[in-house]
Amino acid sequence: MITVDRYARLFRNLPILACRMDAEGRIADATDAFIARVGLARDELVGKLPQDLATEASAKRIVDEHLPMFRRTGRLENVPVAFIDHDGNRVSLLVTTVVNQDADGAYLDSVSVFTELGDQARLERQYRDLYQSTPAMLHTVNAEGRITAVSDHWLDKLGYTRDEVAGRLVTDFLTDESKRSAMQWTVEEVIAGGDKNNVPREFVTRSGEVLDVLMSTRAERSVVDGELTLRVASKDVTERNRAEARLREAYEQIAHLKEELERERDYLREEVGVAMNFGHIIGESPALKAMLARIEAVADTPASVLIVGETGTGKELVATAIHGRSGRADGPLVKVNCASIPEELFESEFFGHVKGAFTGAHRDRVGRFELADGGTIFLDEVGEIPLSLQGKLLRVLQEKEFEPVGEEASRAVDVRVIAATNKDLEKAVEAGEFREDLYYRLSVFPVQVPPLSKRGDDVVMLALHFLEQTSREFGRDVPTLTQGQVAQLRAYDWPGNVRELKNVIERAVILSQGDTLRLDLAAPDTAAQGSMDKAVNYGYVEREFLTEAEMKMRQKENLVAALDAADWRVSGAGGAAELLGIKPSTLSDRMRAMGISRPRKH
Repeated sequence: MITVDRYARLFRNLPILACRMDAEGRIADATDAFIARVGLARDELVGKLPQDLATEASAKRIVDEHLPMFRRTGRLENVPVAFIDHDGNRVSLLVTTVVNQDADGAYLDSVSVFTELGDQARLERQYRDLYQSTPAMLHTVNAEGRITAVSDHWLDKLGYTRDEVAGRLVTDFLTDESKRSAMQWTVEEVIAGGDKNNVPREFVTRSGEVLDVLMSTRAERSVVDGELTLRVASKDVTERNRAEARLREAYEQIAHLKEELERERDYLREEVGVAMNFGHIIGESPALKAMLARIEAVADTPASVLIVGETGTGKELVATAIHGRSGRADGPLVKVNCASIPEELFESEFFGHVKGAFTGAHRDRVGRFELADGGTIFLDEVGEIPLSLQGKLLRVLQEKEFEPVGEEASRAVDVRVIAATNKDLEKAVEAGEFREDLYYRLSVFPVQVPPLSKRGDDVVMLALHFLEQTSREFGRDVPTLTQGQVAQLRAYDWPGNVRELKNVIERAVILSQGDTLRLDLAAPDTAAQGSMDKAVNYGYVEREFLTEAEMKMRQKENLVAALDAADWRVSGAGGAAELLGIKPSTLSDRMRAMGISRPRKH
């Protein structure tokens, strides 16, 4: 049986440079050869740490690299160290260290064996110093995939210290995706496959940031012991990739915005095609002024408006006027002619659809309500909305949200609704053709548009407006209305209202030659012609023209007549303003403009 003392003598007599370290890593004993080489007495060595004997640079490497790797792997093989001997000379060595454990696996001590290499060790040190200080991301792994060397730049990029990475698996610093890819091959298989260039991988920094890198690898096998080593150089391309991603995102956003603009353009073209193009509301009749007063009252409120009137009275112009005078004037005004939409397309037209929602849905489509977000939607001929869709329309009005066809998620929308109809919706409710709750939601504030037959001399003012507009568009001189033609316009009932009047004037301009307006040839039909011809019975003949000056004179005479009837009282009950159906301030302004003043009493 070998005693402890005999074991110690055997160890000390070994013809090699070796040390035994205790559990704390301090030198517990050394061979005589090691003591002779460093020139220190045994009692000077015992209790020292290996780094206490090393040069400053080597001591740092022992602490930062060798010890962390030894703790993780239990072994060091041929790692370089540099000690200082008794005379102050440098001793360059390669050290191999193994751990000694008891039967239960508990750590007892470790033994380090040193090989002096002289010039080769100095070259190795110079190489490692250059390797660490190079301004590139470099790391080296052994056959097990553990990091054996790493450059300072690699550490700076990932935010670690050298002792935190030495001996760890390189996959500990990769994202899960890169880790799966890297673990498909062993180092041997990488060597067999040859060097690799610009392989994309992703590192994870200490702070959790992901770095995109391109890795280039070179595999080597030691001619001395056949050990496999993989040297890896990485190029950080994170910013480049992010810039490219931002550029792709910008292009996608531009494409999306372009698509949105094209959709809006299509909607606007659609609206231009159906617009009545009346320009603005024209007239001074009491019926029209009463309607304008209601528009002024409701315009700047969030209330839903139901515009009621016969076909062709200009309900769309009323909706435009309400929107233009509201707080939403800067937002969109989206117009929908409910009578022109096929029943099966109502929901898609109102709320939009996603690609593939139904046959023919080849792309996403924005609905009219979403397009009107922040503005106003005008639902013309609202009585034509199918009963099956009225509930969804009611939900938008109540909850201000909807779902596009084919999408389950709700979208919020901020839209004011103005509806119009030429139907009696109350009767439609009684007949079960229109939801009562939707009717009351839409008709918070009804606005009645008077028919042209109830607007008195407005028909003449409108006719003059259309005559000037049409002549200008056709590049012709503006003909003058005769007194007989004015009488014809007044006498006709105009069942088609303003739209019919505009069509008649356009036809008359087309059929006219020179300065003579052929209103007689532009009558809508034989029945209407008969109605217009009755104007002759009023005693008007086409012997004089009603010029603009004459029209103004007629208006002045009308104001004077009203003032005479009111004993020249402008305001108050029975005043001229009340008789004319206008505001006292409006009457006062016109009196000043026309030079009208109360005559002196004699």
